[in-house]
Amino acid sequence: MPSPFHFIPNKPFSTYNPLKDGQFDYLPIIIDKFLSLFQGSSKNLNWVKSIHAQVITNSLSNDQFVATKLVKAYSDLGSLEAARCVFDQFLQPKGLLCNAMLGGYLQNGQHRQTLDLFGLMRFRNLEVNSCSCTFALKACASSLNYEMGMDIIRSAVEKGMEKNRFVGSSMISFLVRFDKIGEAQRVFDGMPDRDVVCWNSIIGGYVQTGCFDVAFELFFEMQSSGTNPSPITMISLIQACGGIGDLKLGKCLHGCVLGLGMGNDILVLTSFVDMYCKIGDMDSARQVFQKMPTRNLVSWNAMISGCVRNGLVGESFDLFHKLVRSGCGFDLATIVSLVQGCSKTANLEIGKILHGCAIRSFDSNLILSTAIVDLYSKCGSLKQATYVFNRMEDRNVITWTAMLVGLAQNGHAEDALTLFAQMQEEGIAANSVTLVSLVHCCSHLGSLKRGRSIHAHVLRSGFAFDVVIMTALVDMYAKCGKINLAERIFNNGSISKDVVLWNSMITGYGMHGHGYQAVSIYHKMMEEGIKPNQTTFLSLLSACSHSKLVEQGISLFYSLERDHNIRPTEKHYACLVDLLSRAGRFEEAQALIEKMPFQPDTAVLEALLSGCRTHKEIDLGIQTADKLLSLDPMNPGIYIMLSNIYGEARRWEKVDYIRSLMRKHGLKKTPGYSLIEVGNQVHAFFAGDDSHPKWEEIHHFLGSLRSAVEASGYVPDTSCVLRDVDEQMKVRLLWGHSERLAIAFGLLTTPPGSLIRITKNLRVCRDCHIVSKYISKIVNREIIVRDANRFHHFSNGGCSCGDYW
Repeated sequence: MPSPFHFIPNKPFSTYNPLKDGQFDYLPIIIDKFLSLFQGSSKNLNWVKSIHAQVITNSLSNDQFVATKLVKAYSDLGSLEAARCVFDQFLQPKGLLCNAMLGGYLQNGQHRQTLDLFGLMRFRNLEVNSCSCTFALKACASSLNYEMGMDIIRSAVEKGMEKNRFVGSSMISFLVRFDKIGEAQRVFDGMPDRDVVCWNSIIGGYVQTGCFDVAFELFFEMQSSGTNPSPITMISLIQACGGIGDLKLGKCLHGCVLGLGMGNDILVLTSFVDMYCKIGDMDSARQVFQKMPTRNLVSWNAMISGCVRNGLVGESFDLFHKLVRSGCGFDLATIVSLVQGCSKTANLEIGKILHGCAIRSFDSNLILSTAIVDLYSKCGSLKQATYVFNRMEDRNVITWTAMLVGLAQNGHAEDALTLFAQMQEEGIAANSVTLVSLVHCCSHLGSLKRGRSIHAHVLRSGFAFDVVIMTALVDMYAKCGKINLAERIFNNGSISKDVVLWNSMITGYGMHGHGYQAVSIYHKMMEEGIKPNQTTFLSLLSACSHSKLVEQGISLFYSLERDHNIRPTEKHYACLVDLLSRAGRFEEAQALIEKMPFQPDTAVLEALLSGCRTHKEIDLGIQTADKLLSLDPMNPGIYIMLSNIYGEARRWEKVDYIRSLMRKHGLKKTPGYSLIEVGNQVHAFFAGDDSHPKWEEIHHFLGSLRSAVEASGYVPDTSCVLRDVDEQMKVRLLWGHSERLAIAFGLLTTPPGSLIRITKNLRVCRDCHIVSKYISKIVNREIIVRDANRFHHFSNGGCSCGDYW
């Protein structure tokens, strides 16, 4: 087989005398032969090097056309250092050679080097043409270098290059990347010659910014202009259908794609799989996926992630097993989707296996590590989540938010707020999800001061009118006892048609015992044309229950199906049973339970049992508790309620028996605690707690308060102490309740006349309720206590609940 260089003369070209006739003419022929060899240069790097060696040997190194081919060949093989060595041989490289080097850097993802070389070209007054600007703009878009990109655009406009379709398309893509869709449209409108790439750029831009309707309008305009769409065009429109969530439009587009002959394009079909998954039509997604003539890893990942998104986690793992058996392998995106599936199902065991697989198979990655932090957080394994989080070298706002939400959802609200302070110190800007989680933390702690601080951060961050954050703020201010501030937030956003915001305000009124206001908001909601949902009526029924609006509550319950075509759920029945039981109307409550279209669940029976305890319906309470224990034998709350009913009946042998059953099953009573915020710290008190640094002062002050309330006519209600001890011990136990400790601490450490806010995790007992009324009058202070059911505003010897809670 002849050598690939058999056409080359035996001696170098430099030995030929260019003055001799015929010999100089041979040089272009040889160069053409050399150039033909580059057609096979993609074979391997050694092939290119061998060509390069012959170029040097035959003194063709100074030919910029040959050099351009070498730069391109080296770049295609990723050998940028060799390409740059060829390029650097020329003091004044022409535009073609410069563009080859720019393109080489760009295609290998070396955006900084692309822009450095472009800057050097401008500095040395080398030729900068439309191709150079196109490459530089693409590098600016990829590296998010807005300032340099705008400088290139200004320079291109000065030279009239914006009308060039390649430069124009790059300008549009760059502007879209920075959400400058209006400026991108102006560039597009000024282009006299638009090819499919230009149309794809502007259509894709509108899809990226969520302006899906405009994208379709441009598509119709594109067809009217005679430009045929490409697969890239259709992919953008498919993504738009997924964004809109319009299944009918998506199917129409699917038919259009088939009519255009793109039915076998793997990228288009993969986009359809993704679209159907986002819309929730998993049958269509499966059908497209199964009929694909060929599938790549992106196709498999689209189907796996779609299953996870739609809650079909088991199916996603089945697909993963098929993927592995197909020999296609898997990548980071596959593992991330599966980890997210484990997060959804709280499958810690499989999640740990995937974590180990990721450690063995992939380098540290931000997206994967964030997914793993979220997995451990949602599974309650905060130790592992914190370990992964702390070992991450790079953390973005999503990572911080995942860790913060994990702490908040697992009851570590204080730690979540501390983490947010650390996040701010590191200069990470919070997003809306972060802020919503922080607002919920403040709600949980009843921390008004920090809640206001987070609200200020919301305002500074530009999220003031984000309806999700507004809803969280309404909830937070209501739970911190500032229903007037909740109203103010609600009134600022009440133009929103978001039913969740309105539900939040109804719930806020309900927990404060403002049942009439809750019903009034409901009527206003109806006038505004906002359709109530199931949650609306749960909030309304709860509000009526806490405000003794029994008839209004019954009327609202029966309006669900009659007026709104909403079928009542077990929760709605539970709310109505609570409403009737709280009012002592047990015959009606029992009749309702018997007429329910399904067997009563624990929520319904617990509502009835609670009413039995309040009204001391011992026999019915015992019957209800027995039914509950048969349904949920591992619920400690039921045992506690039954024990309390026996205790109030002074049947101590039954109390001991119930408690022995709890010990046998390993069940424990949830300890009661009360929280109070003083300064920048939330203080927690448990019943009989003597661990606080100011315990001696608190104990001494409680003694003074006890003397003062007794002098005012207070008589202890020892029926609240459900233990078989003497009266003196019962009184002592009552004065050790957590809310009294918190109130005493608040009176000791806050200015006279200031409001005291307490958050208690359990229902406040009758005696503490009585004592709090006395204390509010004696010290002339308003005391707000949020217990497990509602708010109590104690002022001047009275309570906002009217002793009905």
